[in-house]
Amino acid sequence: MTQTQEKPTNPIPQPQKNQKKNQSQSQSSSSSRSGMKLIVPLQGVVQGRGGLLLGSLIPCALFYFLQFYLKRRRSNHNPSSPSSSPTLLPRSSSRSNLSSRGSISRVRVSKLASILSKPDDSLYYLGLDRVSQDPFHSLLNPNGIIQLGLSDNKLCLDLIEKWLVKNLEGSVMGNGDINLSINGIAPYQPFHGLNELKIALADFMHQVMGGSVEFDPSNMVLTSGATPAIEILSFCLADHGNAFLVPTPYYPGFDRDVRWRPGIDLIPVHCRSTDNFNLNITALEQAFSQARKRGVKVRGIIISNPSNPVGNIMTPDMLFSLLDFAEDKNIHIIADEVFAGSTYGSEEFVSIAEVLDSEYVDKSRVHIIYGLSKDLSIAGFRVGVIYSYNKTVLDAAKKMSRFSSISAPTQRLVTSMLSDTRFIQEYIETNRNRIRQVRDEFVDSLTKLGIKCAKSSAGMFCWADMSGLIKPYSEKGELELWEKFMTVAKINITPGSACHCIEPGWFRICFTTISFEEIPLVIERIRKVVESCKSSN
Repeated sequence: MTQTQEKPTNPIPQPQKNQKKNQSQSQSSSSSRSGMKLIVPLQGVVQGRGGLLLGSLIPCALFYFLQFYLKRRRSNHNPSSPSSSPTLLPRSSSRSNLSSRGSISRVRVSKLASILSKPDDSLYYLGLDRVSQDPFHSLLNPNGIIQLGLSDNKLCLDLIEKWLVKNLEGSVMGNGDINLSINGIAPYQPFHGLNELKIALADFMHQVMGGSVEFDPSNMVLTSGATPAIEILSFCLADHGNAFLVPTPYYPGFDRDVRWRPGIDLIPVHCRSTDNFNLNITALEQAFSQARKRGVKVRGIIISNPSNPVGNIMTPDMLFSLLDFAEDKNIHIIADEVFAGSTYGSEEFVSIAEVLDSEYVDKSRVHIIYGLSKDLSIAGFRVGVIYSYNKTVLDAAKKMSRFSSISAPTQRLVTSMLSDTRFIQEYIETNRNRIRQVRDEFVDSLTKLGIKCAKSSAGMFCWADMSGLIKPYSEKGELELWEKFMTVAKINITPGSACHCIEPGWFRICFTTISFEEIPLVIERIRKVVESCKSSN
């Protein structure tokens, strides 16, 4: 019988037993910490049996590598992780608090922007807007609104087109001239205008204004049309809250040009039909005195010569009286002479510059506005001129022209056009003849309908008296008649109230926007309104 021999079990000494127990508890405590369970198999190495390199650096490297691997693996399996859905960003506590306060108030804009964004209240601009929505076209839209409210000269566009077809490329790019190459039109140019164009404009103004006055190119500042020219002058001559005197009726655009940004008020000097709406010094004196009593500082007077919208021309005596008045009150004169070359009557146009040359006066208070939109029919080219004898005004205007400069290609093109003396002479003569022909036919046709026009000698419009067609005789009756023209006759004309005329029933009708052949169509439409008004009365 074989006896089973039991292996002797050596009892573990108490200290060793306690040591193992403590080690087990330490390992258990360590394994409860995040990540430490990964290095338990390396315990022997950590305890130093692998040396410094194996016992320290390698375990740490393995530890951080495994931690990075597990973290990345968890991120790939978590669909709500920010890295997998970048659009669902967590809101900070400050953003959450902000959104809980309710809707935020509307963002603010400037007072000027708030005013300008409102709908137009001038019938002049309302009429232009309504035409743009339903413009007349003989083929595409024969029942549309015919534009007779804009002083746009289309009678000689065929001459302009003919010249452009022949000379466009050479005028802009040139033929070997470095000034007309790409290097002459692409880089920056002086904001106040090229000297070559100033010289050409001075010669053109000399021709259209009768050839009796010379213009100095050094007194010129070129702008992108006559509109910025008068705005720049307003900034230079008056401060915000000051005022200019303006004889009525006057061009509706002055209200925007002078009031919007310069902030200058316009004080109407009312002229009457009994004087054919000609200005008189007595009316100027009264308007000036009343402004001073109200505490308003008058800094100047704006005149349009030839007049817009009447079409009359100021006599040399009136120009002398104006200069005396301005010198006595120590104010400026702004003379808008953009229709100087669009004359057709027996009266001869005299520029205020000619009056200055004939007698010693203070030239520093006189400033002339001119442009090529009317007399040369190129309104879209945007070429305007400030002509001043005041050095301070010129220096300031040159700096302000950076906001309204003419493009270099346009300047090169217009310079070439104005330098073509044969073309310019033919154009001026043809333009005057065509304006006269259309005007005479149009006014005669209105007369046969019982509509009389004020006596005029220049411009592209007639100032028609339709007071007999309005009922009641007031601005309200004038507005109702204007609406009839827009809806019944489908033509746009400018009511006198938009021009600040004190007498209701007068309308400005621009006849250069239509051809000679279209006059019967316009007259027939006007006839409908006349007969409608007579039958209702």
